[in-house]
Amino acid sequence: MFRGITQLSLDAKGRLAIPARYRGELMSSCTGHLIVTVDPSKCLLIYPQPAWEPIEQKLNKLSSFESKTRNLQRLLVGNACDVEMDAAGRILVSPPLRQFASLSKDVVLVGQGAKFELWDETQWNLQIENALTFKDSDMPPELEGFSL
Repeated sequence: MFRGITQLSLDAKGRLAIPARYRGELMSSCTGHLIVTVDPSKCLLIYPQPAWEPIEQKLNKLSSFESKTRNLQRLLVGNACDVEMDAAGRILVSPPLRQFASLSKDVVLVGQGAKFELWDETQWNLQIENALTFKDSDMPPELEGFSL
């Protein structure tokens, strides 16, 4: 289970050092084999390979004759990249993926349970500001009655 926010830096080659607190779990669950893909929110998603495979299978089983479904397949599956953590716990984020998410040097890795989101730090801060403007009238129906 991945939780929390970590501010990180991409190096000049586009490598990202996975925080040490996650490395052990990633090595035991997937031997450091991860999948990086894009998200419609303009961030990147990072999945341990075993967590990604059922998602990819479900997406590929959907009809490609429906244009919205086909677009989502193209976006998520078409941009998925296999990456391996190196001995230093780093992964290489490819140039097309970095460009998609407008990643600069300063990034934010956000634990989301079974996956991570990787954001450009400026874009992440904008996301948080937007989340703070959430009003009760904007509440999705599935959250009615939800309490913290």
